[in-house]
Amino acid sequence: MKSGPDQQPLPLDWPQTDGDARFIVSDANRSAFEHFQKWSMWPVKATILTGPRRSGRTLLGRSFAERVGGRLFDDAESRDEKELFHAWNDAQDSKRPLVMIAENAPPAWAPALPDLKTRLAVTPVTRIDHPDDALFGSLIQLFFADRGLHIPVDALRFMTERLHRDYWTAERAVEAVDRFAIAERARLSLPTIRRALMDARMIGEAA
Repeated sequence: MKSGPDQQPLPLDWPQTDGDARFIVSDANRSAFEHFQKWSMWPVKATILTGPRRSGRTLLGRSFAERVGGRLFDDAESRDEKELFHAWNDAQDSKRPLVMIAENAPPAWAPALPDLKTRLAVTPVTRIDHPDDALFGSLIQLFFADRGLHIPVDALRFMTERLHRDYWTAERAVEAVDRFAIAERARLSLPTIRRALMDARMIGEAA
């Protein structure tokens, strides 16, 4: 049996805003979290943060930038390259770090502007990975709590073991279960969740 929802991931350990409480640290994102804690050791005052969408990468980057007075570029690959080049240079001059959130890190991210390409080549990269069992279970709990619902332990274990494990699936599954339970006027239980996920074709009938 997989471990996961019984584990207790760590919360952010710097001063939090309301949004920060939604970022849960586990093995899937701990290296990225610790990378920002050690920003004074970066070789340049900039970093590239990659990872799956919906993984909390923007939340982590924004929280850090706000805490240290830095600057954040989300979807950095689609931003104007000259603007990004000047922001990188300004970060070195001002000593206020620049966070660039991107789908890919160099060399997959290859700007056309040579000067930007050179600077990105020396910029440290950190990544958030796909959720591990602990984080996946905690996210499901969080999304149910957002709807004022508490999921039983056996039902949570069922979801973490049967669902495809990614950030977007956790959100979709909770929405599907909530809609099904409302339509059927059913309480949140393992049988309800099984039927809801089968109805949404998120698990097979043999699950």
